[in-house]
Amino acid sequence: MSNKPVEYADATPRVRAVYDDIMATRGTDWINNFWKHLARDPATLERIWSNVKQVMGPGALDPLTKELIYVAVSVTNNCRYCIASHTAGARAKGMTEAQFAELLAIVGLANETNRLAVGYDAPVDARFVET
Repeated sequence: MSNKPVEYADATPRVRAVYDDIMATRGTDWINNFWKHLARDPATLERIWSNVKQVMGPGALDPLTKELIYVAVSVTNNCRYCIASHTAGARAKGMTEAQFAELLAIVGLANETNRLAVGYDAPVDARFVET
């Protein structure tokens, strides 16, 4: 199996249709490497792009909040690609350096306290559980 990204010029019509939608939706003239690698499996490319448009599109959360959450999860999952991509997206949506630093502090704190709660096997307090 090839490990090479699928460039626009080499893409099938099915893949080009997704690439064209990505560029139109994002108002850009290029496709990033994530999508080029997903294009090795057109069904996955279509499914993930559809999910991204649905989840990251307009909703109850504002676009910057969605990007901040994405960065936080990406840091926790140690995904360098998504950290870079979504940090750039958050900056484009107005994230300041102070917000980025605070976000990383929260991520670090949450990971530490999560591991402590798991390690001590602390039971969830009844008042925290919805009935």
